[in-house]
Amino acid sequence: MIGVLALQGAFAEHEAVLTGLGYSYTEVRQRSHLTGDLDAMILPGGESTVMNKLLNDLGMFDELKAMIEEGLPVFGTCAGLILLSKRVEGGSPSLATMDIDTVRNAYGRQLGSFSCNGSFAGKEIPMRFIRAPFVETAGPEVQVLSETGGRIVAVREGKQLATAFHPELTEDTTVHRYFLEEIAGLSPDRNR
Repeated sequence: MIGVLALQGAFAEHEAVLTGLGYSYTEVRQRSHLTGDLDAMILPGGESTVMNKLLNDLGMFDELKAMIEEGLPVFGTCAGLILLSKRVEGGSPSLATMDIDTVRNAYGRQLGSFSCNGSFAGKEIPMRFIRAPFVETAGPEVQVLSETGGRIVAVREGKQLATAFHPELTEDTTVHRYFLEEIAGLSPDRNR
């Protein structure tokens, strides 16, 4: 079962992609939802400061961090990337499980949002950036999967994937399939 952090942000859009690809998911809204039944986790875009506060207020932070450190595959988009970053310019680190330095709101305010095409793991895909961060530097174990305009916008470290853009807001499912199949090793549910 794929957990989708559903405290705030664009979790419904990720759920729609999962449904379209034939995967079951569960919304993670409280500590009791962080169980051994989770095969993977998605941290959606939204407001990283609010998500971090809610993770702490609801007593979920330490358990989620431990699960990721113990190997739970995780995919963070935009705010999710910020939550996973060890160092954050313009903010405080949160889960800090990926060896990346991230710049928050790197492209400016909402009016600085944009769409473009870019290469992700060797394939051309549409990318939508909304008040997006970017990865300033990546540690030696971090694989850079995509750069746009000379900035790192997608990275992988072990079983963790993070994008500065929102693949859930496009029709292209390349990034989700990469996470689910290549990183998490999951297949679509056959009994749906």
